Amino acid sequence: MKLHANARLSVKGRELLIDRILTRGWSLTQAAEAAGVSDRTALKWVARFRSEGEQGLFDRSSAPNGSPTRTSDERVQVIAALRRLRMTGAEIAECLDMALTTVSGILTRIGMGKLGRLGLEPAVRYERGVPGELIHVDVKKLGRIPPGGGWRAHGRGNVVHHDRTNVGYAFVHSAVDGYSRVAYTEVLDDERGAVLMQACGADGGGHGTRFSRRSIVYYWPHDIEASPDIAGAVAYIVTRPWRMSVNEILIRPTEQDS
Repeated sequence: MKLHANARLSVKGRELLIDRILTRGWSLTQAAEAAGVSDRTALKWVARFRSEGEQGLFDRSSAPNGSPTRTSDERVQVIAALRRLRMTGAEIAECLDMALTTVSGILTRIGMGKLGRLGLEPAVRYERGVPGELIHVDVKKLGRIPPGGGWRAHGRGNVVHHDRTNVGYAFVHSAVDGYSRVAYTEVLDDERGAVLMQACGADGGGHGTRFSRRSIVYYWPHDIEASPDIAGAVAYIVTRPWRMSVNEILIRPTEQDS
């Protein structure tokens, strides 16, 4: 229950007020003074308890039973139909000769306040049939933040910021399985293909640990395997380092990839 912001009595306080008057024999004035309310308020709660019982001690809605100026349901349906045509609140208000605040309130009330993909075709989402059938590889370039914070913390004209050397960029490499959406991500120093082939740490045989190979190894315990039985397992992977890593675990490209 949501109490009124200025309510002096909670439900328990109202029950105590009723108990003092009707059970303990306190006078209306004594009980009202002890509760810190007026005699009129105490009388109101006593009357509501006698007519409605304990339910009468709860707050009632202050909304009127009817409002002559309330927007009709037919007009609300028209607003919803125009919203599905991806019209803004201002355009709907101008078209129907209504106040913008009224239209905005109605759109929020009927759950159409945010336009989003309203009125558009459903988003084309897919899910591959088998784990490992399709793996997306992407690289995101992000600026590094210097120790102590960058220009957003100190301002562009701050001397401390401009005295610092260029900290460069970090490149977030991600591989996402098209079936389970399980992702493997690494932050590397470069986005070029050479980094995918070179080592972040030495590996056996003198060859570096490649991002593509590490991601395949990561997926292995999750039952995500790019196996020869899966059509197109590596057909969509066009990066050569990835193909080399797939070959290392005895997986051959399909004819579509050759």
